[in-house]
Amino acid sequence: MGTFKIEGGHQLKGEIQPQGAKNEALQILCAVLLTPEVVTINNIPDIIDVNKLITLLKNLGVKVKHLGPGSYSFQADNVNLDYLKSADFKEEGRGLRGSIMIVGPLLARFGKGYIPKPGGDKIGRRRLDTHFEGFINLGAKFRYNREEYFYGVEADTLVGTDMLLDEASVTGTANIVMAAVLAQGTTTIYNAACEPYLQQLCKMLNRMGAKISGVGSNLLTIEGVDALGGTEHKMLPDMIEIGSWIGLAAMTKSELTIKNVSWDDLGQIPNVFAKLGITLERRGDDIFIPEHTNGYEIQNYIDGSILTIADAPWPGFTPDLLSIVLVVATQARGEVLVHQKMFESRLFFVDKLIDMGAKIILCDPHRATVIGHDFKSQLKATTMVSPDIRAGISLLIAALSAKGTSTIHNIEQIDRGYEHIVKRLKKIGAKIERFEGN
Repeated sequence: MGTFKIEGGHQLKGEIQPQGAKNEALQILCAVLLTPEVVTINNIPDIIDVNKLITLLKNLGVKVKHLGPGSYSFQADNVNLDYLKSADFKEEGRGLRGSIMIVGPLLARFGKGYIPKPGGDKIGRRRLDTHFEGFINLGAKFRYNREEYFYGVEADTLVGTDMLLDEASVTGTANIVMAAVLAQGTTTIYNAACEPYLQQLCKMLNRMGAKISGVGSNLLTIEGVDALGGTEHKMLPDMIEIGSWIGLAAMTKSELTIKNVSWDDLGQIPNVFAKLGITLERRGDDIFIPEHTNGYEIQNYIDGSILTIADAPWPGFTPDLLSIVLVVATQARGEVLVHQKMFESRLFFVDKLIDMGAKIILCDPHRATVIGHDFKSQLKATTMVSPDIRAGISLLIAALSAKGTSTIHNIEQIDRGYEHIVKRLKKIGAKIERFEGN
């Protein structure tokens, strides 16, 4: 188990380039299964979850070539469907949440798709009903082995239909779209997710020959085609990482420039951090964050009541950044209520921040009230364990702002979502070292 040692309390300075988007990569990589032709993908982040999925694709028989930093070509012209029945697949698929999105492409192209119950973050229930209800609506037969937690769908032919999703699931929408592009007839998906990463998937599929309209809205119309071809695609920068670096700059009172952020795809993110009192300047396609010498002040609502920051489906605020908002608020002037609607275990890392001296009231599994210190009382260094990707980076930001030397264990959780983080943080002046343990 890896460990970070962080000497906190130092200002940082410089430029940081966000990695390619993790959540986009997990969708796009699965889409290579839809064609026997070559698909080239650029700006792929070098992180554990993505690398696991690339390995899984290799084991499925996909030809994978590493073309350079962040660039790969994929050709699924000889897929080994027998691998889906192997013990190795049941083990590898279980270790990665994003593996669920191979089911839609496999079902569309080969008439069958299987997956063990996926793992991922321990942040609460993450049900798969939306995925499989969509496949059933397209004509697939569903089966589930309760003893092995193994899911399967099979169909001789998928037929387009109208469907209303029970939730605007991003991965569920992506999976259903990838199944529907090769179905017979027309499919409409209402209450579809419309995140930029889902838009990226639809645009890529259209370049491959799919016929998807309504991209960017919550009503997608898909006219099935007989086959898809190859293409080239470039990932967007990771909006969650961009939000993380905004929080890091504020908490450490640092002057940072975040490069090439694709401003037009950030949605509410700049607005929410501005409500926390953080100054963001748009410089071309970069975000410049000046040194917050005098701290930052949380805005109240116009009637004077306490600000609430809650997650919502796009174009609402992403749930993946609520952990960052919470830690940033610990040093603000004022108070904020953080409402995590989607996952009931995601706020359970706040006890670590309380140990560091933060003033946080955990109201229930979904809500926490933060009373900011205004930097009058610095967080204290401590020893912590990273419970999931987003809580892990939040604890790391807290440690970089704290007085003294902190230790964070189980940093593989952070590695799952953040590329070469020690090297990149050291480049802007962070005092951080990595140690590998038993």
